[in-house]
Amino acid sequence: MVTFSFVDQAVLIMSKVEFFFDCSSPWTYLAFESIQPLAARADVEFIWRPFLVGGVFNTVNPSVYENRQNPVPIKQRYYKKDLKDWARYVGVEIGAPAVFPVNSVKAMRGAFVAIEENKLVEYARAVFKSYWTGLNDISQDNELQHIVDEVGLDTESFWQKISSQPYKDKLRDNTQELVERGGFGSPTMFLDDDDMYFGNDRIVLLEHKLTAQSGQS
Repeated sequence: MVTFSFVDQAVLIMSKVEFFFDCSSPWTYLAFESIQPLAARADVEFIWRPFLVGGVFNTVNPSVYENRQNPVPIKQRYYKKDLKDWARYVGVEIGAPAVFPVNSVKAMRGAFVAIEENKLVEYARAVFKSYWTGLNDISQDNELQHIVDEVGLDTESFWQKISSQPYKDKLRDNTQELVERGGFGSPTMFLDDDDMYFGNDRIVLLEHKLTAQSGQS
C-alpha cells in the first residue's frame, strides 16, 4: 500500500504561476497589486518574470505604436476613465508622467537583483510608485538610486550587476521567451507553463481556474 506524507500531498496539488511584468505599464501596476493575494497562496509556486515590454512590441505587437500616434479620441477618453476607475478600485494613485513611454531597461534589470535579495515586491512596488504616483523619470540613475536606497539594496552591487552582461542577458532572455510563448504585452501570466492570461482584468479568471483545480467551492 502506497501512502503519501503531508509534503507529498502539497507537492501533488501545487500549481505554478509566472508573472511577466514591466513597470512601465500602468495596467501592470494594477495587476501587480491585485495579484499579491494569489502570489501568497500556499498551493502556488509564484515566479516573478521581469521583461522589457518595448522589445515585445517591436517584435510582435507594433500596433501599440500606431495607436499612440493616431489615437481614437472617444476611445482615449474612456481609457483614461477606465484607468482611474481601476486605480480607485485597487487603491493606488496613477498619474500621467511627463516622460511616457519611459526607458525601463535599468529598472527591470534591477528587478533581478531584487529577486536575488528576496526583495522583489518591495523593489517593484517602489519602481511603480515612483513612476506612476511620483511621476519621476525612472530611466534616470538618480531616481533609480532613490529606489535602491529605499528598498535597502547594496548600491555598489546593484549598479555593477545591472551593467554586466549576465543581467542584460537575463532581461533579453525573458523578453524573447515571452514572445516565443505567445505573449504580446504586460502583464502576462502563465498557469502551469502553457495556460496564458493577459491583462489586469484577467486575474479573476486565473484565480477562478486555480480554485477549480484545487477543488475549492
